[in-house]
Amino acid sequence: MAGWSATDIPDQTGRTAVVTGANSGIGYVTARELARRGARVVLACRSEARGTAAVERLVGEVPGAEVEFVRLDLGDLASVRQFAATYEQAHRQLDLLINNAGVMALPRGRTVDGFETQFGVNHLGHFALTGLLLPRLLGTAGARVVTVSSGMHAVSNIDITDLNSERRYGRWTAYARSKTANLLFTHELARRLATIGSDVVAAAAHPGYAATNLQTAGAKAEGRRAAESFMRVGNRVFAQSADAGALPTLYAATAPDVRPDSFTGPALLGWRGSPATSWRARWAVDDRAAERLWEESERLTGVVYEGLKR
Repeated sequence: MAGWSATDIPDQTGRTAVVTGANSGIGYVTARELARRGARVVLACRSEARGTAAVERLVGEVPGAEVEFVRLDLGDLASVRQFAATYEQAHRQLDLLINNAGVMALPRGRTVDGFETQFGVNHLGHFALTGLLLPRLLGTAGARVVTVSSGMHAVSNIDITDLNSERRYGRWTAYARSKTANLLFTHELARRLATIGSDVVAAAAHPGYAATNLQTAGAKAEGRRAAESFMRVGNRVFAQSADAGALPTLYAATAPDVRPDSFTGPALLGWRGSPATSWRARWAVDDRAAERLWEESERLTGVVYEGLKR
C-alpha cells in the first residue's frame, strides 16, 4: 500500500462504475481515473449543467473515455429511485458503486423528504441508492461498494433516538454523525454480505484534508464571508490536492487486497499522503448500533434490502 498512486490502478476494461457527486472534487478525480483505466463510468450528479460540463471536461482529459451523466439528487428519494430505475434499464452489471457525494457543515435544513440535510444526503440517500442497486451488485462478480466517510466521524457518535437532530442542531456535530453513519452502514453491509456468502466487498475510505469546494459550501450558503475566506486559505496552505485526496477511494475501489469493512485514508496522521489503513472510533464498528441504524434507515427510506435480512 505504501506509495500507491493512480498509476497502480489495475485495468478496469469491461467494468462499470457509478460515482456520486462526480462533477467536482475527489468525485471527479475518482471518475476520471477509473475512466482512464478503461471503466465505463456513470457520473451521478444533482446539477445537470455541472454534470454535463464534467462529462465534457473528462472526455477532454481522457480522450475516448466512456462516460455519461445521469441526474441524481440524494436529498430526494424519488430522484434516487428514478436513478436506480434508469440505471437498471441501461446496464446489466454494476462493478463499482462509489458513494462519494456529500455536504458538510450546512446550516439547519431539510431534504425533500423532511430529513436533516446532512444525515439525509450523506447517509440516507446513499443507503437507499445502494439498496436499490443491490440486485445489479449481487449479480456482478467481484463488485464493490465504497462509501466515503471522514476522519471527522471521531467527533460524534450517532444518536439513534434523534437521527434528524430535532432536539439540538450543531452543523459540525450533524456532519460528524452522518460520517459515523457511513461507517456503520459499511460495517453492517459487509456483515450481511458475508452472511449470505456474497463476494461483494463493502469498504469505506476518507480523503483526509483535501482541497475541494466541500469546505466552503456551508459558509457560502449562509453568506459568512470571513468563514468562507478562512476555509479557502486553509485549502491553499494545509490541504492536499483533490487528486491526492481521491487516492484512498480509488485504492478501496480497485486494489486487489482490499478487505470487507476496511477503512482507507491518507497515511500521514489521516491527514495527507498515500493510502493506508485508517483508524476508526469504537462507535463506528459497534454491531448493535449498526444494526439499529440499518433498521431505522430501511424504515425511513422505505428501501428494504431483500436477501440481506438479518
